Amino acid sequence: MSEKSIKVFAPASVSNIGPGFDILGFALNEPGDEIVLKKLINSQIEIASITGDGGKLPFDILKNTASVAIKSLMDKYQITDGVSIEVNKKMGLGSGLGSSAASAVGAVFALNELFELNLSKEDLLEHALAGEFVASKAIHADNVAPSLYGGIILIRGYEPIDIIKINTPKDLFCTIIYPDIEIKTSEARAILPKEVPMKSVVTQTGNIAALIYGFATENYSLISRSLKDVIVEPYRSKLITGYDEIKQAALEAGALGCSISGSGPSMFALSNSEEVANRIALETKRVVTNIGLASVTYVSEVNQVGPKILN
Repeated sequence: MSEKSIKVFAPASVSNIGPGFDILGFALNEPGDEIVLKKLINSQIEIASITGDGGKLPFDILKNTASVAIKSLMDKYQITDGVSIEVNKKMGLGSGLGSSAASAVGAVFALNELFELNLSKEDLLEHALAGEFVASKAIHADNVAPSLYGGIILIRGYEPIDIIKINTPKDLFCTIIYPDIEIKTSEARAILPKEVPMKSVVTQTGNIAALIYGFATENYSLISRSLKDVIVEPYRSKLITGYDEIKQAALEAGALGCSISGSGPSMFALSNSEEVANRIALETKRVVTNIGLASVTYVSEVNQVGPKILN
C-alpha cells in the first residue's frame, strides 16, 4: 500500500464466554474484517466499496459502522482531510462473532495509523463503540474491546467504562462452530427473561468469578467447571438447531466447555491443546452436517494483539 493508504485486519471475537453475559469476551486470530483507508484531497468521508456482505450493508456513512466510527474520531480531533473506506467482510453478518465490532475497530485503528495520530487504544475505544452503536442500538463493549485490545477482556462497568485485560492461559485454544442459521440479535435479546431467580444469580456469579480466576491461574479444571451459563444459554440455545447434540459432541471430543458466542448462532468450545481443538471442529461439523445444515469451523488461539496492519 502507498503511504497515503493503509490496509488493516481486525479480529472477530467471542462474547459472553459462558456465564459472562455482556461483560466477558476474547479476540480470535480468525475470522475477521479487512479495512482499507485512503486519504482524499477533498474533505469527504466516503465508502468506496463493500465486499463479502451479500449487498446487505449500507453505503450511507451515517449508517455504516466503519464510517460512523471514523466520523466520530475525525470530528473529535477536527481532522478535515477526506478519507475513502473499503470494507472487506471476511466473516458472516449476524454470526455472533462481533462482525460489526470488527469493522468499527478496524476503521478507527486504520485512521489512527494513516493520519499518524498516535492515539492510544483507550482513546480509540469510544469511537469504535460509536460505530458499534449504529448496529446494535446499544453500547456493548464485549466484542469491541476484545477486538481492539486483544486477549481476554472483562468490562467491569460503563460509567466510566472500565476495561480489564485478563491473563490468557498459554495452551488455551478455541473452536468456533458456525452453523448456517440466521438469528437476529433483537430476537435473541427478546427471548431472555425479564427477571431471574436469586438462586440462578448466585450460581452464575460464582461461575463468573471462578472462570476469571481459572484464566488468571491457568487452572483448566476450574475453567471447565465454571464454563456454565444457567441464565442465558437455556433460552438462546432453543434458537440454534441441534444445539444440545453439537455441544455434547464438543464435550465428548475433549472440550473444557462449550457455549454460545454472543447472540449466536456461532458456538465456541475451549480446549487446552490444538489437537483437541481440531478434533472438536471435526466432530461438531459432522454433527451439524448430519442435522442437514452447512457450517464453518475455525480453530484459533486467543488473539493477543487485536487489529494489525497488513502488507
